[in-house]
Amino acid sequence: MAELARELSVSEVTIRKDLDALARRQLLRRTRGGAVASDRGGEGAFADRLQRAAAAKQAIAAAAAELVSDGDVVALDTSSTAHHLALDLVHRHGLVVITSSLPTATVLMERSDARIIMPGGTVRRESSGLVGPVSGSLLASGRIHKAFVGLAGLAPQRGLLELATDEAVSKTALVAASDEVHGLFDSSKVDGLALHAFATPEQVTSLITDAGASDDMVEEWAAVGVPVTRVPLPDTQTTGSTPVPARADTASRRLSRKEHR
Repeated sequence: MAELARELSVSEVTIRKDLDALARRQLLRRTRGGAVASDRGGEGAFADRLQRAAAAKQAIAAAAAELVSDGDVVALDTSSTAHHLALDLVHRHGLVVITSSLPTATVLMERSDARIIMPGGTVRRESSGLVGPVSGSLLASGRIHKAFVGLAGLAPQRGLLELATDEAVSKTALVAASDEVHGLFDSSKVDGLALHAFATPEQVTSLITDAGASDDMVEEWAAVGVPVTRVPLPDTQTTGSTPVPARADTASRRLSRKEHR
């Protein structure tokens, strides 16, 4: 700590306060007389997550953007992959975007003509977004055409999962109000730690990930009627990067349910 104070020309009291503040954000771990880099396994700060597996997330976002047309009503959650998707949507016209992400809302406000709707809630620093129950008045105002959601983990028996309870609560409401639900995640999330389900397999329209996802994972989700698209990463040669279709009878039943909502 004394070394940091000398190098930065500030007092040790200032260094101690700054280290304590960074520790509260889980950006480092305090030790006796100093600090070390955090080796946390949780979500991490939004800026950190935005850079993690950035090439994969950008490729996934580009594939998801092809599903969005001018004038669509879409929901983007607070995930970093959904933020990459927002960057790909700035040139779409007439979008209505429901998002709880402060960075995503800012990007769309400054760089697009989208109408932005933000549900109320409490700011969660880890995601730079608002969390809490989505208001009934918002969900009663009309259906969301397509929801794009990140996730901390997934399982074909339980669906899409989050690590934090408040994130799961917010996403559950968005999923319930959406005609289509698309899960966006880099392949590291296939074995990710997660506890709280926010979308059942029956509610999931498709999954979009990168080519690092295994054939077994794709087949397991196809068996419950959910197609998985694996996008190749830039400058890599991969196999199995095309969608594995859902069984025809399962896909048909899901469409029938949505048509009669």
